[in-house]
Amino acid sequence: GHNSHTNICSSNARIGYQSWMGHDRPSSDFANAEVIFLISAHLESGHYFNPHAQRIMEAQANGAKIICVDPRLSNTGAKADYWLPTWPGTEPFLLLAIARLLIESGDWNEAFMRRWTNWETYLQAKHPNRPVEWSEMQPALLEEYAEYTPETAEQKTGVDAETIREIATLIGAHPTKFASHNWRAAGAGNMGGWQVARCLFFLNVLTGSVATKGGTAGNGMNKFKTPAPMGAPNTHAWNDLEWPKEYPLAYHEMSILLPHFLNEGRGSLEVYFSRVYNPIWTNPDGFSWMEALTDESKVRCHVALTPTWSETSWFADYVLPMGVSAERHDVTSYETHAGRWIGFRQSVFRRYAEIQGKDIGPDSRSYDFNPGEVWEENEFWIDLSWRIDPDGSLGIRQWFESEQHPGKPVTVDEYYAKMFAENVPGLAEAAADAGQDPLEYMRDRSAFAVPTDPYEPYERDVDDDDLEGCVLGEDGVWRKNGTAATWSGELDDLADLTLAPLGEGSPAIEIDGEAKEGFPTPSKKLELYSSTLAEWGWPEYATPKWIPSHVHWEDLDMAGTERILLPTFRIPTLIHTRSANSKWLNEISHRHPLWIHPEDAEKLGIEENGLVRITTRIGHFVIAAWRTEGIRPGVVAASHHMGRWRLEEGEARSWGAGKAAISSQPGDDGRRVWKLKREHGNEPYDSTDRDTNRIWWTDTGVHQNATFCVQPDPISGMQCWHQRVHVTPAEAGDEYGDVVVDTAKSREAYLDWMSKTRPAGTTAKSQGLRRPLWYARPLKPNATEYRLP
Repeated sequence: GHNSHTNICSSNARIGYQSWMGHDRPSSDFANAEVIFLISAHLESGHYFNPHAQRIMEAQANGAKIICVDPRLSNTGAKADYWLPTWPGTEPFLLLAIARLLIESGDWNEAFMRRWTNWETYLQAKHPNRPVEWSEMQPALLEEYAEYTPETAEQKTGVDAETIREIATLIGAHPTKFASHNWRAAGAGNMGGWQVARCLFFLNVLTGSVATKGGTAGNGMNKFKTPAPMGAPNTHAWNDLEWPKEYPLAYHEMSILLPHFLNEGRGSLEVYFSRVYNPIWTNPDGFSWMEALTDESKVRCHVALTPTWSETSWFADYVLPMGVSAERHDVTSYETHAGRWIGFRQSVFRRYAEIQGKDIGPDSRSYDFNPGEVWEENEFWIDLSWRIDPDGSLGIRQWFESEQHPGKPVTVDEYYAKMFAENVPGLAEAAADAGQDPLEYMRDRSAFAVPTDPYEPYERDVDDDDLEGCVLGEDGVWRKNGTAATWSGELDDLADLTLAPLGEGSPAIEIDGEAKEGFPTPSKKLELYSSTLAEWGWPEYATPKWIPSHVHWEDLDMAGTERILLPTFRIPTLIHTRSANSKWLNEISHRHPLWIHPEDAEKLGIEENGLVRITTRIGHFVIAAWRTEGIRPGVVAASHHMGRWRLEEGEARSWGAGKAAISSQPGDDGRRVWKLKREHGNEPYDSTDRDTNRIWWTDTGVHQNATFCVQPDPISGMQCWHQRVHVTPAEAGDEYGDVVVDTAKSREAYLDWMSKTRPAGTTAKSQGLRRPLWYARPLKPNATEYRLP
């Protein structure tokens, strides 16, 4: 199966957007926006959206107003017109208060809402005593959101009521040019955080700013996913270790729970690949991962595919160095602006040899040219598949076999030549105009803008030919036979279905007598009311709502030592744990003190740069304090990225890892109490790079993630990163960088969070399925595999 890190990254925000429009990420046209609403420190920590920073700054220079919601005074907050330091987890309450003001004042785009939302379904489900007439929508919405007044929002969120009114007036004055964004931040931090994205996009829907010039589109409207030229068929298997019945609506694999599933005897792994994935360090509850990966009864063989050495690599049977972007081939596309493009990364040493006129030979591999032992990843999987199925009897080899030279493995040149020639609109023509074939064109230029009109794609007309064989439903949806949209509901009929990658496979929605492209949702409209959420056990959250966070401030003992820890914020210079090989970035960023407001520091007896013990549900870590007014009282924070370590003095040296030792002793319930002890920080050392002898910094931070228990959101499956902690001065014997974890307590926390779920099969309307057929997922299997055992 496919095991990614998405459920520690972005699944909450993804399901919030997906439940509206099918697409699981936002793509904002910041360059043309007049109001920009950011729930994050987006300018400096926008992940692969970093090109947004330039467009946001240009928009502000052109008069756009920027609103930033963040408990910390980030650089984005400092430059924004409005910085709103909300209590963590209350962001949906703030957003719904703004939404209510827009509806109440009439500053909402009624024409757009009537045309492109499933308002009839909403009225039928939520207000059955009202006539299904558009005139009922405003009073119905005001009734539903009656509690979300500015005054109540002020009490819940900490944001002044007049400021909320001012922002609502500002948004209402700029219809269709309201751009918004949430990716991690509040979405990743809180139980129910997926409602942050759902409530934020509600403002886009209310203002009609959906895929408009200056608005917010879905990622699939701007990101171009290049079809694989030799795509294998869907799988005929369901992996319950990745997609368990407890999480039928999880948007990605439940990777964080794998050690607990293995401990419960749900299965075992013959081979586990951790691909560009460092679960022992990055995941919560890293010591449970350590226990699982070192138990051969659970994981027989562990292969770490990684471009840089990682903490997980210490516990792998094989460490295979993957190429960084200049040492491998792949095609990328990101939703960076209102437009579509692809980028082609290639093995530059191999390309250089070609340019120099060297005969690289048809059977050569990129590792013949790459430094060290770096194996180009495409070639690795091709070659491994041929080793697994040398004669083709397993049905695997055929998907990696050359069409030009049958009986031989496909080469990366042949693979990408076919992709670029056949699967990218306009590329072959552009290459011909340049006097090149498509592969050579991309090798020269590395990027191509895919021709498109990026705005309002849902309004595109659908040709009659695309409607042939379809049935027009009473709800206006054109449904295609043999898709999820026309499934009878009988489990035996699943074999007759072909599942679309996203959506039900319906080609169009009838709007005012015209077939329009619409959205990839069951209704083909924006879903104010999600029938899927209702039918799969969560009717109370079928519309945008506030779900109190697991760290809601009113539930904490703020008079004592309890505080909310924000461990999620990124900095612009590091990338998870993947940038440990970058000397200049690590020179800039190698320390992450605990942000704490002076008021809290005084109450708790925390000195500037003094050692602080942060006690979590399963253990504690010791970190140094930074007293700053740049964070709201009641909240403390320590950034991601830092706290890297190595176990051997002379091995796996890097720019960002200190020397540490790991020890354990027996604990309760057969588990262990683990301790990570920092022996020393970074030091100069001899290597082929003379700059390693110029390392002047010693601090490498504290590994905090290991002290966090798994906290999977019961709907999205996302790790809810914010922590309910006790903040106290360090105790006798505590030293900077100490990490202590009791994995018996980890097990208790896991069971507690599992009890919050509503498994597949517990509602009649889920129809005996493991998961909604229309939901996207990596490596979507055949429809028959969706049947519950």
